[in-house]
Amino acid sequence: MSTWYVYLLRCSDNSLYAGITTDLNRRLNEHNNSNKLGAKYTRVRRPVKLAYAEKSADRKTASRHEYQLKKLRKRKKEQLVSQFDLININFE
Repeated sequence: MSTWYVYLLRCSDNSLYAGITTDLNRRLNEHNNSNKLGAKYTRVRRPVKLAYAEKSADRKTASRHEYQLKKLRKRKKEQLVSQFDLININFE
């Protein structure tokens, strides 16, 4: 059973992009280096950096959380990002 993550990326234009994955390192690499596997939104806003991540129980939960993140105003997303340094998460 895979561990799912919901994440926010900080793009070069300071915008935040939300997504889900089972492998944060692979996905970050795809966003930064792949024209086919990276999201269309992030392709023109490279480089991107991981700004926030949270473990989810399963894909369904991760997708719901991603949807909620996408609906948040930027100020609320920035609050999550500012608290991310305090979160101890294992990205294995």
